[in-house]
Amino acid sequence: MLAFVLTLVLLLGIVIVLAYAERKVAAFMQDRLGPTEAGPYGSLQSVLDVVKLLQKEDIIPAAADKKLFKLAPILIFAAVFAGFAVIPFAPELVPAGIGIGVFYLLAIISLDVVGLLMAGWGSNNKYAMLGAMRSVAQIVSYEIPAGLAILSVVMVCQSLDFQEISYQQGILLNRFSGLEFEQNWLFGIEALGIDTTKIGGITTWNIFRAPILLVAFVIYFIASLAESNRAPFDIPEAESELVAGFHVEYSGFRFAVLFLAEYSMMVLVSLVAVILFLGSWNTPLPNLTALKLANWTTGTIGGVSGILWGGFWLLSKTFVLLFLQLQIRWTYPRLRVDQLMHLCWKVLTPIALAVVLLAGIWRLLMI
Repeated sequence: MLAFVLTLVLLLGIVIVLAYAERKVAAFMQDRLGPTEAGPYGSLQSVLDVVKLLQKEDIIPAAADKKLFKLAPILIFAAVFAGFAVIPFAPELVPAGIGIGVFYLLAIISLDVVGLLMAGWGSNNKYAMLGAMRSVAQIVSYEIPAGLAILSVVMVCQSLDFQEISYQQGILLNRFSGLEFEQNWLFGIEALGIDTTKIGGITTWNIFRAPILLVAFVIYFIASLAESNRAPFDIPEAESELVAGFHVEYSGFRFAVLFLAEYSMMVLVSLVAVILFLGSWNTPLPNLTALKLANWTTGTIGGVSGILWGGFWLLSKTFVLLFLQLQIRWTYPRLRVDQLMHLCWKVLTPIALAVVLLAGIWRLLMI
């Protein structure tokens, strides 16, 4: 219960900061000011927006299927929030550490498509239904290349446990994980005679230990934008065509829940990218000088310093990816539906299949 409450509070805080950051990033890229009045530099604007939404009337259309209409936002958010249960925020700090965390995550977040269909159908609105159909088609399609990119990491690391994958990418490696396996089979860097177990830092990230995973990371990141309905894949919420997409009939608290679910999905896919490809909660600073920065910025595993440093590095890397998502929204134009599907099925999926094949070959050669 404590893990549930702490994770929810942390997520709410990140979403509020992210909503404010999106407005400021958009304003900066468009040469304007953005929020300025509510608090210093408009920093309280997101908080006031939440207060405003909670005070708005909860309107349910007369022709809507009331049961589906009410249940849909809860199901969408619950599916996304449940994915945070297996995310390791630091060494020895996982809300629910299970050995098949990757499989669980892929299974649980796929349930949000059911909620999207319920929202579109239950609203009894043609724009909502079109938005829901577009969103479901997009999410189901882009789960294929995203899943294949994740599969390549699983093949290389030989684990479905997020925490074990995190340990493999650190200077401490499996010293505190209780695992017994050889470390020599993974990496091109080690083939050059560089001992990553001593240098640590960025050299132990999966995208550098197994360079083929850099391609997998790019595929996953592009697919995650579509999974989150973010530009340039925001076709389900195309304001100029569908008013607001599947949530056009929602207001007040239910709209706030849908808003929270969308931003939570952005945070979740970024966390997964950091854990699988970018070193997880491990420090990016290597031990290249007498300062031993990797040792100093890792902390004590199992202690307060280890948790604080781990949480700091994980969230720092996550915010970098979130900032990149915000920049992409205000940089690239929205794709057409045919372009969206072409990119998924004729570009990303074949490349992802090739990456899986090469990851398998890499694993066999390096064993």
